[in-house]
Amino acid sequence: MTTPLFSRRPGRHERHLRRRYGNALFPASRRGVEEADVVAARRRDQEEREAFMQHFRHLVQRAIDLEPQVQSDVLLRLKEDFDRAYETCAGLGGDQSKIKEAIETLVDKIMQAIRKGAQGDPVALRKLDEEEEARRLHYRLLEYPLIADLLHPESVIAEDELVPTLLSEAEAAYHAALDLFTPQQLALLVGQARELLAGLPQDAPEAATARRRLTEMERRAAAGAERDAVN
Repeated sequence: MTTPLFSRRPGRHERHLRRRYGNALFPASRRGVEEADVVAARRRDQEEREAFMQHFRHLVQRAIDLEPQVQSDVLLRLKEDFDRAYETCAGLGGDQSKIKEAIETLVDKIMQAIRKGAQGDPVALRKLDEEEEARRLHYRLLEYPLIADLLHPESVIAEDELVPTLLSEAEAAYHAALDLFTPQQLALLVGQARELLAGLPQDAPEAATARRRLTEMERRAAAGAERDAVN
C-alpha cells in the first residue's frame, strides 16, 4: 500500500486521517487511508477555510460599522463571536497566524471599549480582568490543533475515537487536552483506555506511548477525584 502524501499543515479533516493512518489504537477498519481519502479531506478543509474567511470579513465589517457610543452588550456579543472565530481559525489548515493575530488585536480593542464603559465599577472591572485572563489561557490552549479539533461543534473525532486519539497524541498536546475533562469524565476515559490497551499487541509501535499516556490519565483522574472529595 502506498503511503498517502499528507500536507505539512493540514486542516482538521486531513489531520484526523493522519492520526488514524496505520495506528493500531484505532479499529482496523479506520486505519487504512488512501490517497483519494486525503484528497477529499483536503478539499473539505479548503472549503472550510473559504467559508471562514467570508465569515471573518463579515465580523470585521461589523466592528467597523459600530456606532461611537455603542452599548456594552453589543460589544460583548461581538467579542464572543470573535472568540468563536478564533477557535475555528485555530483548527484550519495552512498558516493562520496573521488571522489569529488580527482577531486578538480586535478583541483587545473591544475589551478596551468595554473597560472604558465600566470605569468606576470595581466589580465589573474585576470580572473583566478574570474574563481576559481566561481568554488568554484559552487562546494558548488552541495552539494545539488537537484542542481545536476536540472543541469544534462538528468534531471529526468520533466518540469511539476519543481514547485512541488521546493516547496517540504528542505529550504536550495530550497534557493540555486532559484539562478539558472533569474528573468523572477522566475516570470513564481511564476505563475505556484500559480496555483498549488490554487488547493491544505488546509489540505494537503505539503500545509504549499509549501506556505512558494512560498512566498520566490515571494520575489526573485520581487527583481530581481527591479534590472533589475534599471539597
